[in-house]
Amino acid sequence: MEEKKSRSQFMMVLKRLSKNRMAILGLIILLLLIIMGIFADFIAPYGYAEMDWKSPFQHPSAQHWFGTDEFGRDIFSRIVYGARISLLVGFVSVGIAVVVGGTLGAIAGFYGKRVDNVIMRLMDILLSIPQTLLAIAIVAALGTGLVNLMIAVGVSSVPTYARIVRASVLTIREEEYIEAAKASGTKNSKIIMKHILPNCVAPVIVQVTLGMAGAILTAAGMSFIGLGIQPPNAEWGNMLSAGRDYIRGYSYMTLFPGLAIVITVLSLNLLGDGLRDALDPKLRN
Repeated sequence: MEEKKSRSQFMMVLKRLSKNRMAILGLIILLLLIIMGIFADFIAPYGYAEMDWKSPFQHPSAQHWFGTDEFGRDIFSRIVYGARISLLVGFVSVGIAVVVGGTLGAIAGFYGKRVDNVIMRLMDILLSIPQTLLAIAIVAALGTGLVNLMIAVGVSSVPTYARIVRASVLTIREEEYIEAAKASGTKNSKIIMKHILPNCVAPVIVQVTLGMAGAILTAAGMSFIGLGIQPPNAEWGNMLSAGRDYIRGYSYMTLFPGLAIVITVLSLNLLGDGLRDALDPKLRN
């Protein structure tokens, strides 16, 4: 019965989402970006680090669609490969935040009292530090690199998911089926994993799409200041950083990476807004 109910609810959400044209547009753009990142080796006409010393600072043309940079590297190819890194950072860092923050939020909401106070006061301390500043501090301690960047962005987002899951758990734990599970002797860990967390999915899904946009922006900002992905690896933030010195004469070096970030974040925000409208009973009309 529970499986049929969840399946019918899922189909209803898809039906509502399909009526939101902007959300569908965001989903299509996101899928295209994911495909571009996965098949970057086949889509990009040049390697992301392939240099042509005879063709630096080439304006957009039929040979180089987005032009070339100061080393003669094809900017279009670097943007295509950059999609792979940016989306990977977004998915992995948000995954870290969901797992860690969701677990802490579920434990705090289910057990309450002292456990709740300790966990949530720790989350309040982390929330008092700006997310980007916290990520910078973590990278400064761990060092630069892709893995450390994903860890830093993920950890800095943990408090948000902890609070969302805790709020959901506080309302769910008083339901009759939770009381019945406790009375039947079911272990608390099983109650949390099987009964509580699946019912907290809706607000978490919405936050994941919006959180991915924030994670990509944070990662790009950290690469821009030199604490993220290091050259010659292609990443939109470090491409912006490299092109700022030539922005007056060769504005295309910053225009196209900036557009890539804008389009990606916009697609995630459109999808997140559509999911929020589809999942929130107050906004369904």
